[in-house]
Amino acid sequence: MRIIPAIDIINGKCVRLTKGDYATQKIYNENPMEVAKYFEDNGLQYLHLVDLDGAKSNQIINHKVLYQIATKTKLKIDFGGGLKQRKDLEIAFENGANQITGGSIAAKNPSEFLEWLTEFGSEKIILGADCLNRKIATHGWLETSELDVVDYISDYVSKGISTVICTDISKDGMLQGTSNELYQNILETTKVNLIASGGVTTISDLELLKTIGCEGAIIGKALYEGTIKIENLRELC
Repeated sequence: MRIIPAIDIINGKCVRLTKGDYATQKIYNENPMEVAKYFEDNGLQYLHLVDLDGAKSNQIINHKVLYQIATKTKLKIDFGGGLKQRKDLEIAFENGANQITGGSIAAKNPSEFLEWLTEFGSEKIILGADCLNRKIATHGWLETSELDVVDYISDYVSKGISTVICTDISKDGMLQGTSNELYQNILETTKVNLIASGGVTTISDLELLKTIGCEGAIIGKALYEGTIKIENLRELC
């Protein structure tokens, strides 16, 4: 299972939120490059980079942070937040993203998202399926829909998506464990490379996600708050 640390960006700074609430933001480092380099120096190979300013805007905002990390580390970056139009994809890829994660666009404008999938391929396009009470949420989690997350993922897998990042918003930033029942349900329903996100708190959480069959796990606040030590992740990798 791939271990994928997360860096969320607001105003160019590395922050974490609780349950996606922008009012709860806590700044962990004013230089995300330092954080990314720290991850790389400790043996991690992947990075989940989210432009939270872009997520509630209509375009990518923090592409300079993406460029800096992509050009000064060897981390394989999946980038999300603010990807609303094709030009946003061009900006992301030109600035060093290995993959992009489409969240709001996939729910609000599926025809556009499927065009991206056809043009760039499933190895470049990840479906972001963020949910609250099993309903898909969009626009930086500021809006919710009536789309059931399992049905939503199954539908997109039938259309060619191979990798999904699923975040249970109720778990995000809470440091109270992961949404294992939901992930099991998804993997029992459809064959997909599932990346779990939200609530990873301990090494035991990671071991359980691996047992369930998740292809990857995103870790955010647990690393920043120290409930998971990076040297333990190094051993796991």
